[in-house]
Amino acid sequence: MRRGEKCEPQMPEMRSESAAVEEGAHPRSGPCRLETDGHADIRRQELLNALPVAIYITDTSGLITFYNEAAAALWGRRPTLGHDKWCGSPRLLWSDGTPLPPDQSPVATALKEQRTIPGMEAAAERPDGSRVSFIAFPSLLRDHCGATVGVVNTLLDTSAYKHAGATIARQACLIEASDDAIISTDVDGVITSWNGGAERLFGYSAGEAIGNSMSILLPSEGEDDNRRRLDCVRRGLRAELYETVGRHKDGSQVEISLTISPLRDANGSVVGGAIIGRDISERKRVEGSAQRLASIIESSDDAIISKDLNGVIRTWNKAAEKIFGYLAEEIIGKPITILIPPEYLDEESAILERVRGGQRIDHYETVRQRKHGGLIDISLSIAPIRDARGTIVGASKIARDITERKRNEAYAATLAREVEHRAKNILAAVQATVHLTQSDTVEGLKQAIQGRIQALANVQGLLGQSRWTGAELRSLILKELSPYRQQDGTRAQIEGQNFMLDPTTAQPIAVTIHELATNAAKHGALSVPEGHLHIEWLPVADGHLILRWTESGGPQVRRPERQGFGIRVMEGVIRDQLKGSISFDWRANGLVCEITVPI
Repeated sequence: MRRGEKCEPQMPEMRSESAAVEEGAHPRSGPCRLETDGHADIRRQELLNALPVAIYITDTSGLITFYNEAAAALWGRRPTLGHDKWCGSPRLLWSDGTPLPPDQSPVATALKEQRTIPGMEAAAERPDGSRVSFIAFPSLLRDHCGATVGVVNTLLDTSAYKHAGATIARQACLIEASDDAIISTDVDGVITSWNGGAERLFGYSAGEAIGNSMSILLPSEGEDDNRRRLDCVRRGLRAELYETVGRHKDGSQVEISLTISPLRDANGSVVGGAIIGRDISERKRVEGSAQRLASIIESSDDAIISKDLNGVIRTWNKAAEKIFGYLAEEIIGKPITILIPPEYLDEESAILERVRGGQRIDHYETVRQRKHGGLIDISLSIAPIRDARGTIVGASKIARDITERKRNEAYAATLAREVEHRAKNILAAVQATVHLTQSDTVEGLKQAIQGRIQALANVQGLLGQSRWTGAELRSLILKELSPYRQQDGTRAQIEGQNFMLDPTTAQPIAVTIHELATNAAKHGALSVPEGHLHIEWLPVADGHLILRWTESGGPQVRRPERQGFGIRVMEGVIRDQLKGSISFDWRANGLVCEITVPI
């Protein structure tokens, strides 16, 4: 170049749309084109517009003289050429979100410092308030003489990358903070990543686990099963949630649930597996406890019922079905008052009030109603039911059928009264026996008293065995005749169906049989070896019992000239006490006595 010659810029001059209008050109709605006469420059402009990267050009004062479509999209607006300065966005920000003064913008800095900026992070605020992050690469434009004639600025939109980076960072934080073990492996099952949850669950640090096979975490007896699941993952299939036993670093076992999913690269090829493991030991323990509790409840002989605070039945066990007659499907969802007789309904409101106050009710005895209307005596124990926050949400009831116990208590009371009554009767009978017994000698008097008291004692023993329900007639007679019977039973023959005498009847009959046996031993069939007895009885239709005593083979007998004490005793107890009758037939070959008593 010769001295004095004027240098021309290497890039054609950029002109604004307004300048083009003044010269008669037709304005365009798109970005300004490079005005040039050369076809190469037109192709260059078209190429810049087609680029997906935002590019714009300013003059040395910072006024925008050209921008492409990508720049307009990044800014969210179309700046006015030759009017807007430094950048197409009206507001710039530093990467930390603080305002970026225009004179410190990338283009302004490049012009001020007369250098290319290799990469400057900033953000542009769009008219709708949204922001876009970018990296600016402003480069100086010089003419062929080296003089600066403007700046071309390339903006690389980093919003997507920042968002992806933030997403990845958040995901990494979530993975690390998760209580679940999150592990990745390669296709051979070698561990490639390991989070804090895995360290807590299995005890290995990341440095200890990464590079080792997953087999260190699983017991050997499950290797085949785990190998099959790993094969499924290699084929791109997901191994659904399953439960197994894991192996801790210290050798202990831990119950876990696992899911295994295939990991794919950008081409979709399976490159490994993603494993999520969860410690289910506590859940298993709770489930085990719940199962044991459910088993106890179902096998209990007591009705175990729960209801809400409105008195609606929520659970119902097998014993409740047995005691109250309702099946679970019949009664769950119905009010508890279905079990309460009308005269006891006031109890329920009082019970619920105490439950709401957190009180327990132990062994409360009351009456409840069965499905078909029958009443049942029960003992209730009631306790509040609380949810996980400790709020009372209902009540549990344990109902025990005490009908049998109540019956036994009533029977015991009756029996006690009966024993008292019988004792008084026995004492009266003993007193009368002592008072009325006569004998010519002291020894005879003693034996008579002993015999009659023993007869009373025998019947008391039989009554005691039956819990005072009565004495079996055959047993009573055998007891009295036991000293006189032979082993083959031929000396005393007893005939009659089993018959239970009530306590009131048994004592007089026992005394009568004793007197007859005593008389037979002294004067009748039992006084000689060849003598025999035949005793029989028969209940008759009119509500009487006929008992016949027949002696044979003994000494010849005749009616006594005077009535002895024994006869007076028998007539007294049969006629006076039992309102029956007794007759004596003094036959030559032995006495026949017939007794008739109401039953």
